[in-house]
Amino acid sequence: MYKSDIEIAQSVIPKNIESIAKSIGLDRDSIEFYGDIKAKLKTYDKIINGNKDKISKTPLVLVSAINPTPAGEGKTTTTIGLADALKKIGKKVVVALREPSLGPVFGVKGGACGGGYAQVIPMEDINLHFTGDFHAIGAANNLIAAMLDNHIFQGNELNIDKDKIIWHRCVDMNDRELRFITAGQGGEKNGVERKDSYDITVASEIMAVFCLASDLNDLKKRLGRIIIAYTKDDKPITVDDIKATGAALVLLKDAFKPNLVQTLEGTPAIIHGGPFANIAHGCNSIVATKTALALSDITVTEAGFGADLGAEKFLDIKCRIGELKPSCVVMVATVRALKHHGYSYLENEGKDVSKFRIDEKKFDLNIENIEALCAGLPNLLQHVKNIKEVYKLPCVVAINAFPTDTENELKEVEKQCKELGVNAVLSEVWAKGGDGGIELAKEVLNQIESNTNNNFTFSYELDKKIEDKIIDISKKIYHADDVEFTDNAKSQIEVLNKLGFSKLPICMAKTQYSFSDNAKLLGAPKGFIITVRNIKISAGAGFIVVLTGEILTMPGLPKVPAAEKIDLDSNNNIVGLF
Repeated sequence: MYKSDIEIAQSVIPKNIESIAKSIGLDRDSIEFYGDIKAKLKTYDKIINGNKDKISKTPLVLVSAINPTPAGEGKTTTTIGLADALKKIGKKVVVALREPSLGPVFGVKGGACGGGYAQVIPMEDINLHFTGDFHAIGAANNLIAAMLDNHIFQGNELNIDKDKIIWHRCVDMNDRELRFITAGQGGEKNGVERKDSYDITVASEIMAVFCLASDLNDLKKRLGRIIIAYTKDDKPITVDDIKATGAALVLLKDAFKPNLVQTLEGTPAIIHGGPFANIAHGCNSIVATKTALALSDITVTEAGFGADLGAEKFLDIKCRIGELKPSCVVMVATVRALKHHGYSYLENEGKDVSKFRIDEKKFDLNIENIEALCAGLPNLLQHVKNIKEVYKLPCVVAINAFPTDTENELKEVEKQCKELGVNAVLSEVWAKGGDGGIELAKEVLNQIESNTNNNFTFSYELDKKIEDKIIDISKKIYHADDVEFTDNAKSQIEVLNKLGFSKLPICMAKTQYSFSDNAKLLGAPKGFIITVRNIKISAGAGFIVVLTGEILTMPGLPKVPAAEKIDLDSNNNIVGLF
């Protein structure tokens, strides 16, 4: 019987965080202790500024994945296991990850600390309050909301239209009841009544700003230029306008220091920030990544969801803003997930796959089925092709092993990847930790060493029109036939052009489950059109958000939330957390 993730994590005695810091050249004065096994890197600015040349030369490995399925892909597990494997073969490595949100932790998705024997610890702390970063981000967000409403209540000197307020309050919890609310009820002494909404904290623009800022001065500038509302004559109102910038910055000052923890095998892990990967860029902070690069001989990081969202935004937004140049991309897939894509694709093509169904939501992924695997493999191959041909980066496929994988299925994945000029390596890090990722680590190093010229390029140029940048992403990355802009989107583009935002990067907001904007089109669909419905500006983050459908910024809990299983045992140990 397999141990649960939390049972495995609790069976390991973590090293004192001071020894982890020393392993990457940091003394006691460089860290701020949060107990014995967590710390903040209080000298991150000196580390970055003193190692700019090293940061530009240290190999940066991005771990991404196929479009996510209910079968699971194991991107974070692979990221952590790869870092442990690189350490085992003698590399000074740091892994840089995002922080988990409480919403998924208590909902259905789970945390973000990896799994099996490839985890970061203390996983309970990291998955829950950690060092309080998300609380600080939520407080800064809600301070701005309070000051905005107070400005209107106190006379509205800026002539803000209460029906054109776009700044929402936030809470780091899945709570669908807060998606649409009426605020300010109770008469004139209790505020100005208006319709409002809540977002989950990771969807706040504060989170995106926090993760893209290069230092505290840059963070202050980005906070100040966030657009929160419009006047009655459509003039944008910023955080600077309501004089909330300094106070918001103060709330974020300590949170902005990256967090240092460790893997089960004692590999240093820097975990910091965690924006949504569909409405924002889905990567850990730039300061965390640069700090990791400064302190290591090789840094491993990841980006959210599949490569069409996470990797695209990491490469086109984060790398552009942070002046980062990745050396290699690892594409994670499981045979199970590829079969799920395949079954869904065959079903959409009118094939009868009913005999392979467990119920109306699940396919039987435990039995060998080469036909379904081959029908799903184009999803993986298209992601790989994008990395190689659009971004000009070397790519390695990591097949995250499951006990139900058959030799025939694994050979088929390997064969089709080789036909594309990419090596597929079996990764067993979930079951074996770093030992299960040695071959993957060797292949990654081989690709890095052969990529001496590094011709990394973006999928679009910033000086193009907004429409053309969207078309480039849609055709080059999603492989759409065309892009259709609604009248509403066209008028919003005109406004952004007038306001001087046309040269910013594009942040596409679409379903994570498909290359298309239709969550049901799995595999590598063809013949579809991307429909752009709304476009808005994240002026603080410095990108244009392009909405292709309804993207929930406040998720809800499932019928049986994970929270129902979480508790303390008689010894006050946390149980039921995955």
